[in-house]
Amino acid sequence: MPTPHDIFAQMPAAVADQLFSFLQEKERPLYQTTLDTLAKQRKLRTLFVERKPRPERHAWMREALGKKVNESVGAHLLQIWLVGAHAALLCDFLDGLGIAHDANGTIEALPPAPAKADLAKAIEPLFAKHDPGVVAVYLHAFQALDDQGWSTLAELLAEDPRLKLAA
Repeated sequence: MPTPHDIFAQMPAAVADQLFSFLQEKERPLYQTTLDTLAKQRKLRTLFVERKPRPERHAWMREALGKKVNESVGAHLLQIWLVGAHAALLCDFLDGLGIAHDANGTIEALPPAPAKADLAKAIEPLFAKHDPGVVAVYLHAFQALDDQGWSTLAELLAEDPRLKLAA
């Protein structure tokens, strides 16, 4: 099962840039705290990282979050970004499976795994409506952020080439 640090390590650069840009624009204190935390781990001054050009800074952040030591930070950032920037994707996925959710696409408890065919049927329209890279990251995060995940989703993540994360 993928972990948040695995997701960051394999996340396409364009998707990582979307994530960090969202945080920088909409969640500025969280973005700044993340920069501070990552810089301190590497024994760098935050100012050194802040002065990097944005693409370089975001690539550096993605690399740092791809390390196991940053598992919890990465999980938190994925959750904030997905709920904050991609609630429509979350809702579309859950609606496709008939799972009740709130307006942000969050659920109280993960229901039992749906049949693989039902899951594939719910995922297919997501590619036409949403950025395919974001869809892949979301489904990997959906699987990773629950202790158990769904075995049927794990199979689809392994089988469908559109769901592969490739940095």
